[in-house]
Amino acid sequence: MQENVIPHNFSVDRKMRTSIKGHGSFLLWFTGLSGSGKSTVANAVEKALVKKGIHTYILDGDNVRKGLNNNLSFSPEDRKENIRRIAEVANLMVDAGLITLAAFVSPYQKDRENIKQIVGEENYVEIFVNTPIEECERRDVKGLYAKARAGEIKDFTGVNAPYEAPTAPDIEIDTSQVSVDKAVELVLNYIENKLKIDE
Repeated sequence: MQENVIPHNFSVDRKMRTSIKGHGSFLLWFTGLSGSGKSTVANAVEKALVKKGIHTYILDGDNVRKGLNNNLSFSPEDRKENIRRIAEVANLMVDAGLITLAAFVSPYQKDRENIKQIVGEENYVEIFVNTPIEECERRDVKGLYAKARAGEIKDFTGVNAPYEAPTAPDIEIDTSQVSVDKAVELVLNYIENKLKIDE
């Protein structure tokens, strides 16, 4: 089937799109346990970028699971497919000239490596929201840890499914030690040069 898929060469490319926008495009990938603060930090980073006039889009576990990936379970195979689809969507958004923010547990190292392959290493910024599980569970914002401990949710990362922590993330944040404002500052400082485009 794939041999019959022949990409069309369009006249407008990523370089043209980023030049219109006035900034580079890349993917900020937030990984960490449920309740670690991934979505909170991603949301605050996006807000700060938009204030600077930067074009963004945020992808989050819950909004993607309700739409694009509503046919997937939380089995290891479906988690892999969930992340693959998100990476492909993020890749299109980066090509469109957007700073794309993605907040997903993404527990498996090989899946995060695959994201990097899809979008390109130079377009991938890995942000490990390394908040201790005790703090995540104490917060239990969505009541998921309690359900997992009660056996109502299986394959829940950190309780009855593994989380493979990044070994060399670009940025590491523990939201039990660092404020949201400080986390935003860390991210913005890191990506400052990536925002620039070659004139």
